[in-house]
Amino acid sequence: MPLNDIAVRQAKPRDKAWKLADEKGLYLLVQPTGGKLWRLNYRLDGKRKTLALGQYPEVSLASARRRRDEAREQIAEGTDPSASRKVEKQARTVAAANSFAVVAREWHQLRGKTWTETTRIKNLAMLENDLIPWLGKRPVSEIGALELLETLRRIEARGALDSAHRAKQIAGMVFRYAIATGRADRDPAADLRGALTPVSKKHFPAITEAGEVGPLLRAIDAYKGSLIVRCALKLAPMLFVRPGELRRAEWGEIDLEAGEWRIPAEKMKARREFIVPLATQAVAVLRELHPLTGHGRFVFQGVRDHGKPMSENTLNAALRRQGYDTRTEITGHGFRAMARTILHEELGVDPAVIEHQLAHKVPDVLGGAYNRTKFLPQRRVMMQRWADWLDQVRKGAEVVEFARREVGA
Repeated sequence: MPLNDIAVRQAKPRDKAWKLADEKGLYLLVQPTGGKLWRLNYRLDGKRKTLALGQYPEVSLASARRRRDEAREQIAEGTDPSASRKVEKQARTVAAANSFAVVAREWHQLRGKTWTETTRIKNLAMLENDLIPWLGKRPVSEIGALELLETLRRIEARGALDSAHRAKQIAGMVFRYAIATGRADRDPAADLRGALTPVSKKHFPAITEAGEVGPLLRAIDAYKGSLIVRCALKLAPMLFVRPGELRRAEWGEIDLEAGEWRIPAEKMKARREFIVPLATQAVAVLRELHPLTGHGRFVFQGVRDHGKPMSENTLNAALRRQGYDTRTEITGHGFRAMARTILHEELGVDPAVIEHQLAHKVPDVLGGAYNRTKFLPQRRVMMQRWADWLDQVRKGAEVVEFARREVGA
């Protein structure tokens, strides 16, 4: 006689497991512990087998009967539902192991070893916040261009066009890693060329007119905040390194006697060790700061945590405090454009020397890229002349007092 919901619900445990039969091989196995399990007995190729169909009440009587009927259809076609379930389970396991989330995090962990800490954190945040929530559970080999585009459109919808393009770039690197490791056949990001809203290239605001540099330097001298920030402000235009490189400077990288700062490869954008010659004025600023932070790791240590560098927003906040608009006038990164322009146009320095000191890749006639020691003598001369020029304009001297002389000619 077929079961009904009341009989299933009222079935009580006994000392031993016992069965409540339904029909067509389906029965309810009531365990001594109180658990109620749906089972299906069937025969295939002359062998008697049993298939688990779930547990009551998560699987109702009606659901158990639907699962029984589906299994019987497979049996009628000569397919063993138990073996089929094992194959499906294995496929799900493989898919989970090769999901976008698994592959992306594996790629990030492997490649992140070659990135700066800032880049590593930003890339992980983009994965976790913008890509994995929508693509994470999908097998990486099954994600198509349209599905990826829908994910990127969500980023565009909030107005973050730069982030959308960066997310596409990161997704492409994940897919190419999946291809290299045998878990995908193609990169759908490659099919989205031109699909995202174009982003107009923005340049960091910078002061590049020589006559405007003096007032800026005098404003920096008038800064009334902490000694750490004031010294960072003084060195920013003098050294014109990237703001992240400056704020993460460590005393162990600096040789005050030799007048040299060697930035390790892992901190540099180009992943090569970089040498910054220190003019006498830069050494003087660092000697002034050394009694305060020299006992620690970072030259410009954080306010709350001395074991970390100062915040990435500190320099721009200090410039705003001195009356400069960091959206339209000058940023910490803008000191690079300032030095690049004025060193060439006002001091007549060879552009190749300047570009090497900016840590840009400068191919030579043989196609070689940046060499950390190339033009080093000329760069030392240039950095001292630059610091001297800054001193002159800070004091209000006429720019024309500085004679043009080719450095490196």
